[in-house]
Amino acid sequence: MSVDEHMTSPDKLPRSAAWLAAVSVIAIVAFFVFVAPITQDPAYHEFVDSRRLFAIPNFWNVASNLPFLFVGVYGFVFLWRYRMHVGESGLHRAWQVFFIGIVLTSFGSSYYHLAPGNATLAWDRLPMTIAFSGLFTIVIGEYLSVRAARHVLIPLLMAGAASVIYWAVTEANGVGDLRPYAVVQFLPMILTCAILIIYRRASDLTRYLWLMIATYAIAKLLEFFDAGIYGIFDFISGHSLKHVAASLGPLALLFALRARDRAAREGCVNEQSGL
Repeated sequence: MSVDEHMTSPDKLPRSAAWLAAVSVIAIVAFFVFVAPITQDPAYHEFVDSRRLFAIPNFWNVASNLPFLFVGVYGFVFLWRYRMHVGESGLHRAWQVFFIGIVLTSFGSSYYHLAPGNATLAWDRLPMTIAFSGLFTIVIGEYLSVRAARHVLIPLLMAGAASVIYWAVTEANGVGDLRPYAVVQFLPMILTCAILIIYRRASDLTRYLWLMIATYAIAKLLEFFDAGIYGIFDFISGHSLKHVAASLGPLALLFALRARDRAAREGCVNEQSGL
């Protein structure tokens, strides 16, 4: 099915979606068959910037989560005020879940960085799975099928929560396994890239989603070079900058919603004026 055909049949899944689903299932099975359980590296909790300011340990790693809070709250309020002008019909709940996940990520990540460890890390990861679920549901609805999106949101949320719970339980029993969480975090991102390439003209979100993916990749690089960046700048670490970079992704989607609202309002004005 072509992109144009998809755009005229938003509730019918294109054939290529079945291929993407089949490849995803095969990839997941292969991942669990050929990759051994992945335990949490204790070194993950060792951040280079552990300075205490205003009686708050690891201050900058905690405070740098504030952009998530601002973007998430603003996005949720924006949806509430301009519900009729943003997103495809039927995707409003997915957008709400996405921005709620961003808000909760601010609190979860802050809580984790106050006392980094496996116990607090679970509360950092759980909100992120909420945001991932909302985002991938939006992608499915915008590019493949609104009807399908309505049906996958709850299962995606459940799978995300289960992946974190499974990791926490197995880690507590000394046999930690991050594989389900890795699938929840990375597979939707990979599928989103594929969908954007195949159906790039199916939605006006395309450029904003690519921007979000770019900021996500930058955030991962900043996380990897945490100590190196701190060594260069001396006052800010790569992990703190990671939080800021990661918050720019949701901000890009908020700009997309604002652009939609503006276009819808201009369209209404033109209709009323007879243009």
